[in-house]
Amino acid sequence: VFFGSGLSWEPLSRAVEQVHLRCTEGSLEWMYPARALRVLLEPNVAGAQHSAVCIKPASDFQGASIYVERAGQLHLVVSEAEGARPRHVSCFSSHSPQGVALFLQASPQRDISRRTASFQYKLLSNQSAAGPDFTKMALVEAMCRPCDNMELLMAICSSDFVVKGSIRNVSHDSENHMSQVDVSVQRVYRQKNRIFQQEEGSGEWRGPIRTLLQCKVKKGGGDFLFTGNEHFGEAWLGCAPRFKDFMLVYQAARETGANPCEFELN
Repeated sequence: VFFGSGLSWEPLSRAVEQVHLRCTEGSLEWMYPARALRVLLEPNVAGAQHSAVCIKPASDFQGASIYVERAGQLHLVVSEAEGARPRHVSCFSSHSPQGVALFLQASPQRDISRRTASFQYKLLSNQSAAGPDFTKMALVEAMCRPCDNMELLMAICSSDFVVKGSIRNVSHDSENHMSQVDVSVQRVYRQKNRIFQQEEGSGEWRGPIRTLLQCKVKKGGGDFLFTGNEHFGEAWLGCAPRFKDFMLVYQAARETGANPCEFELN
């Protein structure tokens, strides 16, 4: 976690302050933004290649815009001009071994009223199927392809959530490159936090799952096994086979002893 304030800087200095963040996930809070802040995400993880960075601005994010540096160019990620609109997670690929550089540009202010530009960030890796971060790949491009049988068997063991259900609706947000799958849940096998909840009136279990727009998720009939991980308190889609296909894969693996964990089917 980094806390900083634009009030502590020399008023005549034109220098850009640099901040180095060494964790794979954390948060930054910049109060009274002034001039600019360059944030280098350089995790202390030997040999790790981080293929995606996701940031979620605070709901009261104000006073600056966020850019990501790519090949010497700045690309806008979060605009101050969005005002009071709900803040969504933004993800972008990162192929630089030196880490990721974000550039926070303070907006011109007429007064000294308190503004705070704060956000959470998370670096995601897709080193290999054997790597410790394999189950946290949910936000990178690999999520768009169907999981193979071994990935599916691993997903039911290590995902943050595993639920059986059907798709009620799919909505797309082209501006933020996100899609949301609204799921009608028949059974919750596992969930970390209460993302899937029972509605008071109908008694039906429901919950939203996010994914990338580029995955082109469509509404399909029938029952699915939805798995995935939580990022910033939201459910992100991992493997989602049709339930009957999952049953065939799991039972075949169980007969040969190839299932990495026991899964309660009844």
